[in-house]
Amino acid sequence: MSKRIAVTAGTYDPVTLGHVDIIERASKLFDEVVVGIFENPDKIKLFSLDIRFRALCKAVEHLPNVRVIIGEGFVADFANSIGACTLIKGARNAKDFDYEKFQADYNKFHFGAETLLLISDTRFDAVSSTVVREKLLKGEDARELLPAGVAEILKEDI
Repeated sequence: MSKRIAVTAGTYDPVTLGHVDIIERASKLFDEVVVGIFENPDKIKLFSLDIRFRALCKAVEHLPNVRVIIGEGFVADFANSIGACTLIKGARNAKDFDYEKFQADYNKFHFGAETLLLISDTRFDAVSSTVVREKLLKGEDARELLPAGVAEILKEDI
């Protein structure tokens, strides 16, 4: 029987407790979860790619079947190239759902990739990278929204 691999991806600018919740839940469903930092050229990033990679590695270090990569190109194309059976996405609300449904349809049509959408735990409905960035830029403490050890890594870039 072949190993069941899933891919989840984002810019992780920065990784939040909400992201980690989705990754942890996916890690219970699949043999391996590959978490990819994929750049979205339309998004302006606060943190360097190196800092985001280190922070994400720190956030998931407790999950033995999760590995972090820096990806390029289409996420679904990458998933196919490593034999992943599923793309994992999270949704906090109807707006997220609509966006992820559109992406899932696109990835299915163009790449044959299946998407599993995990609904956010209500504890994380208001947690987003945008909220974390805003707090940090104002000099506020955002540790309650971040995985353990991540705030210290982010300080290197602010």
